[in-house]
Amino acid sequence: MAFIRKFIQIAFSIYGFIVFILLLFLVFPFVIIASFFGKIQGGNIIYRICTFWADAAMFFWGMHHKNIYEAPHSNLHPVVFVFNHISYMDIPVLLKAFRKQHIRVLGKAEMARVPVFGFIYGKAAILVDRSSTKARAKSVTELTSILKKNISVVIAPEGTFNLSSMPLKEFYDGAFKIAIETQTPVKPVVFLDTYDRLNYKTIFSLSPGRSRAVFLEEINVKGLTGEDILLLKNKAYQVMEEALIRYKASWIKYD
Repeated sequence: MAFIRKFIQIAFSIYGFIVFILLLFLVFPFVIIASFFGKIQGGNIIYRICTFWADAAMFFWGMHHKNIYEAPHSNLHPVVFVFNHISYMDIPVLLKAFRKQHIRVLGKAEMARVPVFGFIYGKAAILVDRSSTKARAKSVTELTSILKKNISVVIAPEGTFNLSSMPLKEFYDGAFKIAIETQTPVKPVVFLDTYDRLNYKTIFSLSPGRSRAVFLEEINVKGLTGEDILLLKNKAYQVMEEALIRYKASWIKYD
């Protein structure tokens, strides 16, 4: 029985990968066309195209997404979205979760090297090379400029996958530094099911099922200064950690 379950899991994962590739090639020409409209207008169009890709992919993967609002959320002003990062499935889920407003995602520069997908990723995300101080500074400048154009930014403050059995790994300062410098509120969001839909340990772990994003209370940064970065970071960490524990996120292990 275990062998049959494993076979079905692998077969479904291969099917999911084929769907991903086919949809990627379907939207690719439209992304190329949109890229000629400039970083702002073209970028907004590309995100709409990518949202269609996420809708279609998750439909064929049998994943049903739901946003849960523990606090009211307004699309009328930009925010710095911070989310927990634990799966490659975070990409389509964040496109579904934040579909009602213009966003830009801070992404890893190395992802842009992937054929076809890398081109789309490079046009949609603000890339950062964490090994380069100059590159990090440039991405911060670009994010700051984006916020001033009434576009929200999406950042995973953990920087990379949380590979532990803890709710979250340690946060970097970047998201909170940008929020304070631009006086833009921080909006914590937790993804509850991406780990179960596609485990970071293997690409052959794709599975259908629910997808939930929980929008937590917005954190006001008005009047905060550079000296308050740690305070803001710890507050966001605490509310996200508490939410993941409250909803019993499956990767959390208790001694």
